[in-house]
Amino acid sequence: MAVVPLNDTAKWDYIMADRDILNPLTQRTVQSIFNAFMQTSNTSTTLIVRTTVGAVVVPQSMGYAKLANLPVQYGLYTSFMGVLIYWFFATSKDITIGPVAVMSTVVGSIIIDVQNVYPDIPGPQIALSIAIVSGSVITFMGLTRLGFIVDFIPLPAITAFMVGSSVTICSGQVKGLLGETANFSTSAPAYKIIIDTLKSLPTSRGYDAAMGVSALFTLYSLREACKYGARKHPRYSKLFFFLDALRTVFVIILFAVISFAVNFHRRASPAFALVGSVPRGFEHAGVPVLEGDVIKLFLPKLPACVIVLLIEHIAVSKSFGRVNNYTIDPSQELIAIGVTNLLGPFVGAYPATGSFSRSAIQSKSGVRSPFAGIITACVVLIAMYALTPGLFYIPKASLSGVIIHAVGDLIVPPNTIYQFWLISPLDAVIFAVGLIVAIVSTIPNSIYATVCLSVAVLLFRHAKAPGHFLGQTWVNDQNSQRPLFLSVEDADANPAIKLENPRPGVFLYRFSEGFNYPNANHYSDILVNTLSKSTRQTNTEAYTKKGDRPWNDPVSSNTDGHHLPILRAIILDFSAVNNVDVTCVQNLMDVRKQLDRRSAPVAVQWHFANIKNRWTKRALGAAGFGSLPLTGSQETASSELNSQEGPSDVEMAGSTGEPLSSKRSDNWIEAQEKQSDASGLKAAILKNRTRPFFHVDLASALRSVDLYLAANSVA
Repeated sequence: MAVVPLNDTAKWDYIMADRDILNPLTQRTVQSIFNAFMQTSNTSTTLIVRTTVGAVVVPQSMGYAKLANLPVQYGLYTSFMGVLIYWFFATSKDITIGPVAVMSTVVGSIIIDVQNVYPDIPGPQIALSIAIVSGSVITFMGLTRLGFIVDFIPLPAITAFMVGSSVTICSGQVKGLLGETANFSTSAPAYKIIIDTLKSLPTSRGYDAAMGVSALFTLYSLREACKYGARKHPRYSKLFFFLDALRTVFVIILFAVISFAVNFHRRASPAFALVGSVPRGFEHAGVPVLEGDVIKLFLPKLPACVIVLLIEHIAVSKSFGRVNNYTIDPSQELIAIGVTNLLGPFVGAYPATGSFSRSAIQSKSGVRSPFAGIITACVVLIAMYALTPGLFYIPKASLSGVIIHAVGDLIVPPNTIYQFWLISPLDAVIFAVGLIVAIVSTIPNSIYATVCLSVAVLLFRHAKAPGHFLGQTWVNDQNSQRPLFLSVEDADANPAIKLENPRPGVFLYRFSEGFNYPNANHYSDILVNTLSKSTRQTNTEAYTKKGDRPWNDPVSSNTDGHHLPILRAIILDFSAVNNVDVTCVQNLMDVRKQLDRRSAPVAVQWHFANIKNRWTKRALGAAGFGSLPLTGSQETASSELNSQEGPSDVEMAGSTGEPLSSKRSDNWIEAQEKQSDASGLKAAILKNRTRPFFHVDLASALRSVDLYLAANSVA
């Protein structure tokens, strides 16, 4: 966007070209407003932005304190401490910490639950206790670098949480918006609040409804007008952005002035409900009171409080980090939230976290440093000491309209849910479950339901991961052919792909999603069942009597398949395996024993390709994998193999990348180490010769199998 100096009439004339519809007086007025916002250095821009954020913070924080069933001044305390402390620990330049709608709702429900048991305990004491306990937990998580825990909460769960919270908050504020006098709880489930609100419509008070509905209508009208103006006049888009950001301030001032004019001479009996007296300054500052009985009562809901604080802050900070091309440190952000909530209660602040709406204003304005939060703190401080008399006349119904307008933007459009369905139907189901639970139950239960369901889906996908048997095809590459290994399902999907089995009795299998104890049995069952159907059993006399065979032994079920090959070798692709554990290695040993009995007297060879982790190699080696077996009848076969000239499996890499030649490995390695190619580069050993069945890729593993079978004249 162009920056127009105050004295640069040439640039201004260029900007105002072809705008004859504006009269000279209007042009001069627009020019002065435009220059006031656009002709800024970095310092003045920061001042304007933070002043704007501070002006927005004041009415929003008062409304959110109302959601928490607290006097409005506690929202101001929370906003002040959030922006004052966060900058010292921040890794995000855009985040503004303060009271938010969802956390305020959770705090309000906890206060009601505790006061049902201990009615004499004031709400602020309960709220400050929640802040200290949750802040301690989050600080501990940040200091122990547990910020990665937030990554276990998927986007559908976060979206369901935000939409469900918005519906619950909006439904709870309609009573105040319309001035209904019926006595029903606004902390009940959303569906019940909606029913009670509709039943209580006859009890609405006309003046309150007028102040609330007209405030809500004005807010949406101003937003649409600013959007239209920005589209129609792109050069003034930043000006319209600031006007749009300040619409809440404008509406609150407008309706406070109207309220003042109506109720100035009737403060004792106002025409509609007002916010009332707001104490000046930090009247409630002091050491918070913690009681064990109170903590025990809200302890079951503490996980929900912590999750809400983490989700809102980390999700918002990561989003603005991606937009503005920088990264955040989640653990450091946890420390910032934790310390803020630990120190805030000493001046009367209840739980606070990152705010999306206020952070969006800061991000869109191009603020360069989180230190600008000091300016916002000064604006809030001025409001707390100088503007408290004017806060008295703010209509409660208008404040409800501000809350509904603020949280209404969190409701995602239907197109987003449709995208979930197109990308992953299960994620759309998770979203639907979370939204339904939030409406018929509570927000904490919605969080628990979506997180548990997401973890269950993740575990199921891992436990039932579909491994793939591979076939070999060839790809033409610069007048040469190279092997390509694809899943047999790919051949079924595309008949043009001709996959061939590399050699009769040799099978390639690829793990798709790791190999650990949740999916070890699943993979093992697939291997045994498929290989039993695809190969024939050589040892038909495995049991002396037919009655000796166990009734559930499936190994002997295919003794008449003479047309099928004998199982010779299995090549496992570990490219998707990061690590292994005792359970999965034991499963492999059991499968090896079962398949060896099926192909006796010759043991099945087990080859492993693409192992990235040395601890995986160590685990497999400890279980006897990676080298030729030396037990039973295979000891003779092993000695014969070692005495031959060809079947060594030590892969080498040099300038030409040629595979191992048909010589004994020791002689071949010594010969290769003495050789150099034209560029002077020596060959290098890619793997340990003591574990010759660990391969760098599938091609070398298959070549090793071919050499072994050819050397031993295996058909």
